[in-house]
Amino acid sequence: MRKPIALLAIAAAVGALLVQTSAPALAHGSMVWPGSRTYLCYQDGRAGSGGGDLQPTNPACVAAVAQGGKQPLWDWYGNLISNAAGRHREIIPDGDLCGPTTKYDAYNQPRADWPVTQLTANATVTLRYNAWAPHPGTWEQYVTKDGFDVTKPLKWSDLEPVPFDKITNPPLGNGEYSWQARLPNKSGRHIIYSLWQRSDSPEAFYSCSDVVFGGGVPDTQPPTAPGTPVASSVTGSSVRLDWPASSDNFGVTEYKVYRGDQVVATSATNSATVRGLSSNTEYTFRVVATDSAGNASPSSAGVTVRTGSGPGACTVTYTKPSTWNGGFTANVKIANGSSEAVRAWELVWDFPAGQRLSQAWSSTVTVADGKATAKGASWNADIAAGGTAEFGFNATTTGAVTDPVGFTLNGVSCAIP
Repeated sequence: MRKPIALLAIAAAVGALLVQTSAPALAHGSMVWPGSRTYLCYQDGRAGSGGGDLQPTNPACVAAVAQGGKQPLWDWYGNLISNAAGRHREIIPDGDLCGPTTKYDAYNQPRADWPVTQLTANATVTLRYNAWAPHPGTWEQYVTKDGFDVTKPLKWSDLEPVPFDKITNPPLGNGEYSWQARLPNKSGRHIIYSLWQRSDSPEAFYSCSDVVFGGGVPDTQPPTAPGTPVASSVTGSSVRLDWPASSDNFGVTEYKVYRGDQVVATSATNSATVRGLSSNTEYTFRVVATDSAGNASPSSAGVTVRTGSGPGACTVTYTKPSTWNGGFTANVKIANGSSEAVRAWELVWDFPAGQRLSQAWSSTVTVADGKATAKGASWNADIAAGGTAEFGFNATTTGAVTDPVGFTLNGVSCAIP
């Protein structure tokens, strides 16, 4: 009898090992209420199959399967980028927000017939997110702006600038994260875009939930007036403004900085940098807050600033030390020829059609609407008077490798040798 018992013990140990090694190695999850596109198409496929297969009947889900197959539905909880590390806007191009990898690209289709969830504007609801493999992290929920057209590709600029809900490490139970959130004051068709960035890994998850807002109480109360702006980091062409924040019954969505009756800067926070100013010139600025319903606050008191005497002159040297069939490496050197430091530098240039950013170093580079914007890293964010800053990037191309013909540094045109 000892031998069978020993064999049973060995079999049990092997079985336990197999169970342990089959557990998911990575975190997985997706929004289940309001349901993401992949989750609701998966449920639609289950309802339409009548058996063990997935046979969606919703037209958008059918089109997604025709383009990308059924595996994304079986893996509806795996819409992720493994090395995102918070760089969502940098690494996900416009039009790819709902499916940032090839596997889920079919769920980017701009259509008005995706499955929708009916919501009540301004309601306090319980959001639910599947926890296929739990991990700590932060969730952010954005909603599309008023006037958003679901039949056009979803762009970052289509989202409200700040999330209507943000939570770190929400409660977990019965295989789901769930937490209460107040829905925004919206009406009609919208997309709720959810980001889950793990805090124990660079992995991040993404989902688009198609919703229709109805009901709710109209928001007619404007925000309170912002506090008086305080000027700092004044150069010959720019000035930073900070002000005490406004309050609102539903929340402030944007601040507008005015010079006279002209809006010269906008911000989702109580800070903005006004650029493109003339040197040795006096300006007066004021700030107005707005909420998601478009209500505008009374204006803040004004602050008067005189810009510095430096012209903000700059020179950009753009070289390509390496090119190959389908791509190239570019090095960029910025020379500050003025008598003042350039604070929090941003370099903007046209990014030719057919080129696509793949990697950058010594800066953060983003591409949107045909423009590339490079910002300094923490250790090279400022360029001293007479100093330089350098960075580089790799890009792929489907055509001829053409060089940019114009650069602006913090709103000031730069010379190209």
